[in-house]
Amino acid sequence: MKKSLIALALVGAFAAPAIAEEPASPHTLSANVAIATDYIFRGISQTNHKAAIQGGFDYSHASGFYAGTWASNVDWVSPLYKDDNSMELDVYGGYRGSFAGDFTYDVGGAYYYYTGKKISGVETPDSAELYAAIGWKFLTLKYSHTVSQNLFGWQGYSYSTGANTKDSRGSGYLDLSATIPVAEGLNVIAHVGRQEIKNNSAASYTDWKLGVTKDVGFGVVGLTYTDTNARGCGNTHAQYCWGAKGNVDVGDGRFVLSFAKSF
Repeated sequence: MKKSLIALALVGAFAAPAIAEEPASPHTLSANVAIATDYIFRGISQTNHKAAIQGGFDYSHASGFYAGTWASNVDWVSPLYKDDNSMELDVYGGYRGSFAGDFTYDVGGAYYYYTGKKISGVETPDSAELYAAIGWKFLTLKYSHTVSQNLFGWQGYSYSTGANTKDSRGSGYLDLSATIPVAEGLNVIAHVGRQEIKNNSAASYTDWKLGVTKDVGFGVVGLTYTDTNARGCGNTHAQYCWGAKGNVDVGDGRFVLSFAKSF
């Protein structure tokens, strides 16, 4: 008995002290990059149906606060609104969390900035929105509200007088999206949205999307089909007939292939 006690005492004396684990950091930083055959935003091509390269950085805190920035090439700002523009830069931030088990919420704001020199006498495409979203499992309902003077350069327009009459502050976008897991790393995605341009009903439209995404290990491959009822080329008051020659229907149906990677 006495020998056993001595042996236990020796083992305890020479045992290595336990090392306390570092507490998990509440801060998370991440980056993302993507390439796509088109940059479609709310159903409208921002690159006149040309390829896009995109990327951004995100910060999030365990409390729910987050902020980030994201950029893509675009091809609609010049020569209408700014000289020498080729890039969109977004800055956003907000707060998100969960409640009642499967429900989530997200509130925040976003600013869309387009590089280049503003052309005198025209509206700026730079825009600001506030948004709020609520989610349940694979469904998310989100509303974005314009707080800048205009949304992406749109103005109110009177077809009786042929003149711009008011700004488009107060425009709104309502978005219902679903991301449905169907197998390991494979999701079906669906979306329908309604963009209302304040004081310009001809520029308002509905868009929808259906597609799949697949995590292939070194990134995520996506294939989607998007379409809208926006007034494109050939329509009366063709608000979405863009391009240098005014002949690109930027709201027509389109398949988009993409590859995205997060770090």
